[in-house]
Amino acid sequence: MSTEADLTPAELIDRRIAELGDWRGDMLARLRALIRQAEPAVIEEWKWRGVPIWSRDGIICTGETYGKVVKLTFMKGAAVADPAGLFNASLEGNTRRAIDFAEGVEVDDEAFRALIRSAAALNTPRKRR
Repeated sequence: MSTEADLTPAELIDRRIAELGDWRGDMLARLRALIRQAEPAVIEEWKWRGVPIWSRDGIICTGETYGKVVKLTFMKGAAVADPAGLFNASLEGNTRRAIDFAEGVEVDDEAFRALIRSAAALNTPRKRR
């Protein structure tokens, strides 16, 4: 069996999804696919003792799994336009915002992809003039 040090971040995320073996794994896999569709240049990372991270020029969001939710935390979420009102957690902070996905929740794929694109755009280095 491979140790964590032998696996790529993508393989570690695959393993996490498989280990969950329930709706949380299915949800994490679906959100991951939507993130990759929205931002094809996204880089998958594995940090902080087992947290999937999606980045492009900085962290876009983290993906954590708990007993009753799959939580995506957006590092610069407070600055991200959210016209569909997807953010439903960590709303009181000045920087981060999160989305808690509970079992059976319907995901608005297009609104979610738009949110990912907006969050990624905040990380894009600005050209100096």
